Amino acid sequence: MPAWFAPLLTRRMLICIFTGFASGMPLYLLLNLLPAWLRTEGVSLKAIGLFALIQFPYTWKFLWAPLLDRFALPLLSLGRRRSWIFLTQFCLVFIIALLGRLSPAHDLSAIVWLAALLALVSATADIALDAYRRELLSDEELGLGNSVHVNAYRIAGLVPGSLSLILADRLPWDMVFLITALFMLPGMLMALLIKEPAIAGAAPRTLREAVVEPFREFIGRAGLREALLILAFIFFYKLGDSMCTALATPFYLDMGYAKSDIGLVAKHAGLWPAVFGGLVGGLWMVKLGINRALWLFGVVQVVSIFGFAWLAWIGPQATIDLNALLQLALVIGFEALGVGLGTAAFVAFIARATHPLYTATQFALFSSLAAVPRTFVNATTGWLVEALGWMPFFLLCALLALPGMALLLKVAPWREHHVSHAVEAK
Repeated sequence: MPAWFAPLLTRRMLICIFTGFASGMPLYLLLNLLPAWLRTEGVSLKAIGLFALIQFPYTWKFLWAPLLDRFALPLLSLGRRRSWIFLTQFCLVFIIALLGRLSPAHDLSAIVWLAALLALVSATADIALDAYRRELLSDEELGLGNSVHVNAYRIAGLVPGSLSLILADRLPWDMVFLITALFMLPGMLMALLIKEPAIAGAAPRTLREAVVEPFREFIGRAGLREALLILAFIFFYKLGDSMCTALATPFYLDMGYAKSDIGLVAKHAGLWPAVFGGLVGGLWMVKLGINRALWLFGVVQVVSIFGFAWLAWIGPQATIDLNALLQLALVIGFEALGVGLGTAAFVAFIARATHPLYTATQFALFSSLAAVPRTFVNATTGWLVEALGWMPFFLLCALLALPGMALLLKVAPWREHHVSHAVEAK
């Protein structure tokens, strides 16, 4: 076995596989399986489009994250993190199975409320899983551990986005949702088998302390100016990449590719390079450190945007031959590789920026801020494309990626060695 591969084969990395899978499954169900179910049952595209609003809990989860920092649930004496993980996974099994018992033709309002509850519970599960993972991993393991988590998160999408859809051609929808719900059971089992992490300090004594102290600690530790720079970096680092892929499918269609071409190429060229990039990035970060990984992987992330500009420069394809499909695969694959590398370093940075005493609240705040471009800024991309055209739009995306890279000079200098907060807190 190669020595560089050994860090992957630890119990902590195995736990990160389970946390990623448990975290990704519900979101991909909302993104892939739910719209397919509603459409096949005759629900209008307009109504299905409105279901995107149920994703708001993922953006606002920091509002109730202090509850998870403050309280441990009295469940089998599991402790503060494991009790929330177990409860949320149990609720997700129940909610997903119950969804399939409803009829979109007669129970659409109930489906809306149940899907919103699914998003709320899923976002709460993310808070607990992120906090547990941060407290489980040392600063040296954050890069690799979060890479493993993110890759498992992506692979989890194959269940509702592929397996469940295949089953839907052979089984009734209630059975499809029941089988999909069973894939949440490993998360419940994980909560029973793992140990509560040893963290540097006790839970906040009051709810007020759980709400106020995470913000006070972050500003006090970094200083107001540094704290604002970190928040700006979290907002900007993946802004350009997120914007350039917001309308990827309409762009491919405008370039002359058929829906079947896009489905075939995007499925393979999009997923596996991202998984490969995440794993290689995580292993590389063990040697590089998070700061240098942010620089190097960020460059790949920015350069990958120019692949879309290149396709736009070539223009619509008169005929889609093998060469055209290879061009599409190259662009999608390189962008996915950049996403895999960049996300691995970015999530590790977010985890490192949290303090062990307030992991849930601070992690939820930072990850919510990182989701703002995807949720709100991307809403402007259609207007920008119509005003500018595809190629200027992608060049603008590359330009908007530069502020995040420039902020690295302040928040993650190339030569600076980071000191563990866990050590500071002791």
